[in-house]
Amino acid sequence: MIFLSAADPAVPVVATHQAIGYPTLFLLVLVGALLPVVPTGALVSTAAVVAFHESSPFSLLLLFGVASCAAFLGDMALYWLGRRGMHSKNGSRWLQAIRRRAPEDRLEQARGKLHDHGVAVLVLSRLVPAGRIPVMLACLMAEMPLRRFARGNLPACLAWAVTYQLIGILGGSLFHEPWEGVLAAVLLTLVISAAPGLWRRMRRAVTQ
Repeated sequence: MIFLSAADPAVPVVATHQAIGYPTLFLLVLVGALLPVVPTGALVSTAAVVAFHESSPFSLLLLFGVASCAAFLGDMALYWLGRRGMHSKNGSRWLQAIRRRAPEDRLEQARGKLHDHGVAVLVLSRLVPAGRIPVMLACLMAEMPLRRFARGNLPACLAWAVTYQLIGILGGSLFHEPWEGVLAAVLLTLVISAAPGLWRRMRRAVTQ
């Protein structure tokens, strides 16, 4: 139960933002894990900017819990659906969606790293843009049990939430106005997401 003080008009505003914002963020990150088209990193960074400017000292901690939990549950649900598709005669649309988003060269790299490093590669896959799906597909092809995948995916989601939250905190600390920090955080996450693809294109252009 939340007790609001009538003497402080900012308290109910913050409480209302939290009551609406955190469930919405949880849902969006969960959906983004299942449908890898939602920019979940940018969402977490944006929410971190807002939480940084709030007066409650627990806002950032709550944000970390919501983001990491939603990412973990979404990953586990997608992996479970992928395992069902692997063992069914006609596959599944979830497995097909995963396969379409994993280029053959990225998949081969992921399979090699999984063979060399085991579930530890899941942590890096969550931090590298567009690295999560190829590694998840490599785990599916290796028929990794759901429980073992969960053991590697939990620290991966925790590290992912911390990283994008720090990006938001950085943006919030550089600017006095929250909207300026939000803009900086979104631009930074977009640059981070686009950098690997641009680097691969530059390498192909040089080698050709």
